[in-house]
Amino acid sequence: MTHEAQRTAGRPARGWREATEEALYGPYGFYRRPEGPAGHFRTSVHASPLYAAAVARLLRRVDAVLGHPDELAFVDVGAGRGELTAGVLAELPADVAARTRAYAVERAARPEGLDPRVQWCAAPPTGVTGLLFANEWLDNVPVDVAETAPDGSVRYALVHEDGTEELGGPVAGPDADWLARWWPLGAEPGLRAEIGRPRDAAWASAVATLSRGLAVAVDYAHARDARPPFGTLTGFREGRETRPVPDGGCDITAHVALDACALPGGRLLTQRAALAALGVSGGRPPLTLASTDPAAYVRALTRAGEAAELTARGGLGDFGWLAQPVGTALDDLLVDAGLHADAGLLVDVADHEEQ
Repeated sequence: MTHEAQRTAGRPARGWREATEEALYGPYGFYRRPEGPAGHFRTSVHASPLYAAAVARLLRRVDAVLGHPDELAFVDVGAGRGELTAGVLAELPADVAARTRAYAVERAARPEGLDPRVQWCAAPPTGVTGLLFANEWLDNVPVDVAETAPDGSVRYALVHEDGTEELGGPVAGPDADWLARWWPLGAEPGLRAEIGRPRDAAWASAVATLSRGLAVAVDYAHARDARPPFGTLTGFREGRETRPVPDGGCDITAHVALDACALPGGRLLTQRAALAALGVSGGRPPLTLASTDPAAYVRALTRAGEAAELTARGGLGDFGWLAQPVGTALDDLLVDAGLHADAGLLVDVADHEEQ
């Protein structure tokens, strides 16, 4: 039993949002642990340095569209241990890096050995110009879970410290309104949904910190016409998917309704399409290179394998990217045929109502 479970033993069941907040970010929370997220699961950031290189390329495009401001911000929200922030800085040309202010936004303490140019902060800086990038952050913004009860009513799922559940009171008010619009549940008992309202608000708040530039959220995602009927709430412990238990010893995560998060002018696309637009390709190098420069061939083959993992169907390539321009044009930033060539998750939300 973890410290958190010992401290809260005997506590009544409560909503998943409250339980997850404490289990992930409380004094003994999962994201306070010294090994960090990389000790339990692998993200695109950890899969290959090609990912940081692609984000750096996007930052340079933002810089160009903004007219090369004297100060260019890169804001990494949900920064883990700062791996992406440091990787992006390492990929920037010296002249761009000299103007870049890098911010790693994370609740955990600053890790030792992080590039001193990285500013570690608990919340995004306000009034900045540049690129705000949130890789697998929204899936860890805690949400409540709704379930259709045997009588056909929609009720909150409550959770005990050992992960067992019971049904609570009926879902009403703004939560019920959100479900009706974004994830309506049928009358069949056991149907479930994660109520994404806190994520919508978190994303809107993050985007509002930008004066001009681009905000991007990358996550496991689904759209309104293909919501999973029994929800996606799950846990990860020591590299393996597991039952979600709010004891501080495992990650608790759920896929994101990115279409609900999107603000006017935003666009949803797959990671496969986004990375293609940023020059990441899984194409194999020509065999002739193996005979003329074997070392270069091996390096190119390694990069191709890493690119293939980042863009794979059924894997990381299916992740959703929500691109939200602020005072600039999106088509000047993701400007390849790949932007419109992928039908996996590609939704224009120009007419989306204000959250």
